Amino acid sequence: MSIKNMHIFLIILLTFSFNAWAAIDINTAHQAELETLSGIGAVKAKSIIDYRKKHGAFKSVDELEQVNGIGKSTLDKIRSKITVNRKKPQAQNNMNHVRTDAMSTAKKPDRPAKEPSAQK
Repeated sequence: MSIKNMHIFLIILLTFSFNAWAAIDINTAHQAELETLSGIGAVKAKSIIDYRKKHGAFKSVDELEQVNGIGKSTLDKIRSKITVNRKKPQAQNNMNHVRTDAMSTAKKPDRPAKEPSAQK
């Protein structure tokens, strides 16, 4: 194996190793992240996201059993790979952003501008 191929192999190995150690936060995970969990496909991942939108952030990993299609068996398989951070999911964090550019802070005129007079 060439040195270049060895480097590529090590990078791939480290990437997968890191992902295996990193727990997925079920309160902020996107569908693709949830689908990396054993036994969680597109339908169950969407159900988790829908539940989260309707009921708010998960308070515990055990609450995942309340999601349609997730039972004790599935939860037991993924328990060590998930976590619950009590922050709001990004999808639900709909804060209104304040514009700070020049247009939003520019002073508006008190009266309408005069129309140019027609030349005779």
